[in-house]
Amino acid sequence: MSVAGLKKQFHKASQLLKEKINGVEGTKLDEEFLNMERKTDITHKLILDLVPKTIGYLQPNPAYRAKLSMLNTVSKIRGQVKSVGYPQTEGILGDSMLRYGNELGAESGFGYALLEMGEALKQVAQAKDCMDVRVKRTFIDPLQSLQHTELKEIAYHLKKLEGRRLDFDYKKRRKGKIADSEIKKAFEKFEESKELAERSMFNLLERDVQRTQHLSGLLEAVMDYHRQSYQILENLRSSLQTRITDASNRPKREFASKSVASTACYTDIYGFSTCSSGQSSDTEITEALSEKYAPVVVHPPDKVTIKDQKTDKRTSNNDSSPPLGSALLSGALQFPVRKPG
Repeated sequence: MSVAGLKKQFHKASQLLKEKINGVEGTKLDEEFLNMERKTDITHKLILDLVPKTIGYLQPNPAYRAKLSMLNTVSKIRGQVKSVGYPQTEGILGDSMLRYGNELGAESGFGYALLEMGEALKQVAQAKDCMDVRVKRTFIDPLQSLQHTELKEIAYHLKKLEGRRLDFDYKKRRKGKIADSEIKKAFEKFEESKELAERSMFNLLERDVQRTQHLSGLLEAVMDYHRQSYQILENLRSSLQTRITDASNRPKREFASKSVASTACYTDIYGFSTCSSGQSSDTEITEALSEKYAPVVVHPPDKVTIKDQKTDKRTSNNDSSPPLGSALLSGALQFPVRKPG
């Protein structure tokens, strides 16, 4: 900064201290200008307050918001275009219902109802994601653009106007020590800055209808979300009511107790296993087991006829001859005697 610039900054600071401490009055601006400045300041404050609260309305969990912000920042650094979406509470609940509905199975009435409601909640979550995108596009983005462009420009003009006012008041207060040409030049710069700031604030406040349209966009997005959610949940309610009516009209099942023996398995002495089908009574099972494990009786044959090879004589078991087993045994035990050498 040059020496002239430092000198001018010193004059501004001196004038500001005299106004704050000694109560010296500076140049007053007209009421219309002050009114526009006040409305502009309110507009700036409401944008700073409404934007984060609108995001909080759409995404209530601050921990998830911080996590998503970090992930999206990392994605931008890596050059990835796709951003991570906010996990809607309806979608989380729907996933849980779908998981347990699949475990119970569609043949279960309650399990099928869980599947239906889980799918409906997933659709509600998708509708809420669409609302988030619409609100960001029609309400949040325009307000943030207004904050970063017009309001930033107005703040610059007002700051420059205040500096030139202090410079003009300092030189006017030291009239006689400072040439009139310098005072007139400071006044012209002050008027120029006032006109620029006033025109900028006027243009901003005259475009109120645009911000009203942005607010209408927010309203339409919220209404569409609730309309879709109502339609989805109404269809679900009708389906569940129909299933409740059908289940109520269906005849009730009677409880049938099963004994332990009806489902027991038995293994016999030979290692063969026999299981009951579960449909026989205890008496039938007992009779079946009695027949299975009944003693085996071997009956001797009534008559056995043997033909003698030498005499060609038929022998029966009614004769008084030796039994067949004895003859065979005696013949089997007659071994020839081997001579030594």
